[in-house]
Amino acid sequence: MSKQVQDAYIVAATRTPIGRSHKGAFKHLRPDDLLALALRSALAQAPGLDPKAIEDVICGCAIPEAQQGLNVARIGAILAGLPNSVGGITVNRFCASGLSAVAMAADRIRVGEADVMIAAGTESMSMVPMMGNSPSLSPAIFANTQDVEQYGIAYGMGLTAEKVAQQWKVSREAQDAFALQSHQRAVMAMKNGEFANEITPVDVTERAVNLDTAEVNKRTRTVDLDEGARPDTSLEGLAKLRTVFAARGSVTAGNSSQTSDGAGALILASEAAVKRFGLTPLARFVSYASRGVPPHIMGIGPVEAIPAALRYAGLKQDDMDWIELNEAFAAQSIAVINTLGLDPAKVNPMGGAIALGHPLGATGAIRSATVVHALKRHQKRYGMVTMCVGMGQGAAGIFERV
Repeated sequence: MSKQVQDAYIVAATRTPIGRSHKGAFKHLRPDDLLALALRSALAQAPGLDPKAIEDVICGCAIPEAQQGLNVARIGAILAGLPNSVGGITVNRFCASGLSAVAMAADRIRVGEADVMIAAGTESMSMVPMMGNSPSLSPAIFANTQDVEQYGIAYGMGLTAEKVAQQWKVSREAQDAFALQSHQRAVMAMKNGEFANEITPVDVTERAVNLDTAEVNKRTRTVDLDEGARPDTSLEGLAKLRTVFAARGSVTAGNSSQTSDGAGALILASEAAVKRFGLTPLARFVSYASRGVPPHIMGIGPVEAIPAALRYAGLKQDDMDWIELNEAFAAQSIAVINTLGLDPAKVNPMGGAIALGHPLGATGAIRSATVVHALKRHQKRYGMVTMCVGMGQGAAGIFERV
C-alpha cells in the first residue's frame, strides 16, 4: 500500500564551531564526542520532544574509520544519552555526506516511515587523514584508462581544481580575490554575531606540563567561533603563496578550503510530530539531488546537481535567496558561479570553507544549519546548500523558511 507524501520540517539545527585541524582547539577532541555534543544541543532546542520518538540518527562521515569508525552515528547517539531504541547509521558521500544524511532523514519522514529523525555529520581531520590510514584503490580503475589523472582520486583533489581552473579559465588573481572575499565576509559575520544562533559553544580543556615542577596545568576555555577566518588576509599575502599541486598552476593553500574538525546536527519532524510535541519549525526540507561528473573535474559537480534540485522543487534559480556553495577551492566555486550565472551576492554571504573550514563529511550538516538560521534571521524564503564531491559528484539541497 502506498503512503501519502508528507512534509519534513527542521525543528532544530546546530553545529559546533569549526576547528583548524592539527593546530586548532579540537585537535584532541574525538569526532564521536563532537557528534554527541551536537546531538545533545539539537535536542535542547526541541524541549518538548520525547527522545523515544526519534526513529534513527543518520550521520555523514567522509572517512569512517579509526576514531570515527565502527558506525559513529550509533556511537554518537549512545554518548549523547539517547534512548537505546534510537538507531544509528553512518553514510558516506565524501563532502556531501552530511547533506545526504539530511536528505535521507527527510525522505523517511516524507514517505511516512518515520515522524522524527536526526541528521548529522562529524569529521576530525586532525585524527583521521584525508585518504584514511591505509587507502587501497582498486587496480581496475587504473587498468581501464590510459589517463590515470582522469580519476582524480589518486593524486589529490587539488589537481582536479587545477583542471577546472584551466578548462573554465579561472585566473590565479580571480581565485585569490575570491578567497579574500571569503575571509572578509566571515570576519564581518562573526563581528555582527551572525553565527550565534547556529553555533553550540564547546568547552575545551588544555593541558601543559610545567618542566620545572613536573606538574600538569589545566586550562578550560570556551570555543564559540570558527577558527579559520583571518582578518589580516590580503591580496598581497595570498599572491605570495606558492602553488601546491602543480608547479605552473594557480591553486594554493590560500585559495583552497581549510582542513578542519567539527560536527553538526538537525532534528527533522513530520507535521504530526510538530503538533504532538509542540515543536516550532525553522524550515521545510524541499528537495535534494545528486549527480555525477567526470572525476578529474569533480569541482564542477554543482552545475549538474543544482538544476536537478530546482526541477524537483518546481523552483527557478532566481527563487533562491541564500546559497551556501561549499568552497572546496576558489577555482571550482568561481567556475560554478559563472557557469550557472549565480548571483554572487547570494552565494556565501557569511564566507565559506576557504575562511571557515571544511570538515569533509560534517560540512553538509553544518551548512544546512547555517542556511536554516540565515533564512529565519534575514526573513528570506528559499535557501540552498550545494557542494562538489570527490570522485566526481555534485549535490544540492533546498530549504524553505516557515
